[in-house]
Amino acid sequence: MNELRKAAVLLASLPEDEAADLLSRLDPKQVETVSIEIARLKGVSNDEQDQVIMQFAESNPGGSLDTGGLDRAKLLVQKALGKNANSTLDNIRQSIEEIPFAFLRNVDSQNILTYVVDEHPQTIALILSHLPPQTSANILAGLPPDRQLSVIQRVAAMGQTSPDIIHVVEQGLERRMSSVMSQSFENAGGVGAVAGILNVSERATERTILENLSQEDPDLVEEIRRLMFVFEDIAKFNDKDMQTVLKNVENSQWAMALKGASSELKEKVFKNMSQRAGDMLREELGFLGAVKLSAVEAKQQEIVDVIRRLEDTGELDLSASNSEEQLVQ
Repeated sequence: MNELRKAAVLLASLPEDEAADLLSRLDPKQVETVSIEIARLKGVSNDEQDQVIMQFAESNPGGSLDTGGLDRAKLLVQKALGKNANSTLDNIRQSIEEIPFAFLRNVDSQNILTYVVDEHPQTIALILSHLPPQTSANILAGLPPDRQLSVIQRVAAMGQTSPDIIHVVEQGLERRMSSVMSQSFENAGGVGAVAGILNVSERATERTILENLSQEDPDLVEEIRRLMFVFEDIAKFNDKDMQTVLKNVENSQWAMALKGASSELKEKVFKNMSQRAGDMLREELGFLGAVKLSAVEAKQQEIVDVIRRLEDTGELDLSASNSEEQLVQ
């Protein structure tokens, strides 16, 4: 048993306050190192525990040790370092939870693009599925148009990924980028991932991908579009765009659609209606009793579809409608 494991076993055996007091006497790097070892403890036999305790001349209640693990390590670090614990906790969490491609989160997207641009689209899709949407969008924008389409199709179709496959890809990048990598088995990709990436992509990139994809899989494009903009996003519209929507949606559609909507969204709609139309809508909402959620969602989707059509015809720019227009003094 090495010294690091001995320290971890001892600290995990002690009452929390005593263990935290000992940790507080170490420098942050030592705290991180021993805490990772505590987090990795799956179980320690009575003999091993007794040996450690005897060596350090400490007392310990009987029974096997089962108090290791990530939660135990995090608790001790928080007690030992207080407000300075965040950085150490992040390092411990990343080391134990082994986030796929976590090392890339600190690498500039253009540098990543340089290393992945010539990879197979499936490999690029796997990597993008594990990165933040903005980083993935930047990488996607740097790919040739035909590769953009191939990658997006594969991201959309991706589900659970074998840890062996992730490990192979990570090993390849490790050799070329000399970075620390980890592996995990998790759900990645899917239509939601595509929507997230395209939501933060440049409008030209989004249009090109969706137009090309619609020629091969129009149903997939429709599914992506539905996830890219949701009914509650209407509350973010400025007044001018809200009025454009109201002109193209029948007042009778709003009552059912607003059932259960946020007060912010309701206020946005009422604010941009005439007094008479607003009073009628409030009255209609008041008359509506309990309604099926599916009916509400269907009516909301009808309005979302109208908004997407207005975007396609250039009457709305959703990327510019996410916040109120700024006023120039």
